Amino acid sequence: MSAYETLKALNISLPAVTAPVAAFVPFVQSGKLLFVSGNIAKKDGKPWVGQLGAGISTQQGKEAARSIAIDLLATLDAATGDLNRIKRIVKLLVLVNSSSGFTEQHLVANGASELLGEVFGERGKHARAAFGVAQIPFGACVEIDLIAELE
Repeated sequence: MSAYETLKALNISLPAVTAPVAAFVPFVQSGKLLFVSGNIAKKDGKPWVGQLGAGISTQQGKEAARSIAIDLLATLDAATGDLNRIKRIVKLLVLVNSSSGFTEQHLVANGASELLGEVFGERGKHARAAFGVAQIPFGACVEIDLIAELE
C-alpha cells in the first residue's frame, strides 16, 4: 500500500506546510538525506502550550507528537512531491517540555514513531532520541525534527 493509501485509510489529510517564523527553512536536502526542521505541537491551529507532568498527561503528549508527525509528513510531501520517494525515516529528535519529575518522554515520542511506522511500514522504523527540556518555543509541549533518506 502506498503512503497516500495508508493516510487515506487512517483518515488523515495532510495540512499546508507552516512557514517558518524565524531564520530557518522548513527542510534542507543534502545528497539523499532530507533534514526537516523542528515542528511544534499545535491545537486548533495555535501552539499546544503546556508542560508534561504539570497539566498535560503522557497520553495528551503522545497525541501532540502524533499531530506533529502529520505536519512532518506534510513537509516531506512538499519537499519530495511524492511520499513514496521516502526510502527510510532515519531519525527523530523529540523534545518534550517537561516538569522536573516527568520521565515518560519516550512514551510521548511513541505518538510520532507509531504513526510513521503505520504510514511507511518497515521504512518508517527509525532511530530516535527523546529529551525532556525546560521550555520549547511559544511554550509548546512537544517539538520534533526528522531526518529521512530518499530513493
